[in-house]
Amino acid sequence: MSVTEQRAPELRVQKWIGEDGGSIAPLKLSDVGIGPKILFAFQHWCRGCHLDGFPTLRRLHDALSSKGVGFAVIQTVFEGAHENTFEKLRVNQLKYELPVAFGHDEPPASATLPTFMEDYRTRGTPWFTVIDAGGRIVFSDFHLDADQLVKELELA
Repeated sequence: MSVTEQRAPELRVQKWIGEDGGSIAPLKLSDVGIGPKILFAFQHWCRGCHLDGFPTLRRLHDALSSKGVGFAVIQTVFEGAHENTFEKLRVNQLKYELPVAFGHDEPPASATLPTFMEDYRTRGTPWFTVIDAGGRIVFSDFHLDADQLVKELELA
């Protein structure tokens, strides 16, 4: 079942760093801003995240962050916990020069999937979720056409 056009669930990710790399309180959707939001899920060891996902996110951030679009990045640890660690958040934040909050989402004790994957029904990484200003999920998938989304959000 697709989550597109459904109300975006509140984030349950517990570990976050702010844009300066310091630990912050768990992020809520309202902390990401009042306008449209782009959530990006990745794994540090995911080749596609580095070859395609982060460059796409950089393009979106560069074009839309000054236009009221909010951003958050979530490392979904559904495998490779030894490599996809909390410390890798800052490594990626600096590497891609993204001054946004980064979260680390490991599965809760009795679960097999991280909270973001469970709540948003994602199927891996890299994963983009776009939420409109009204709180509805309007896109949720592996590949996103950054140029098309920039055009759509600039016209909105």
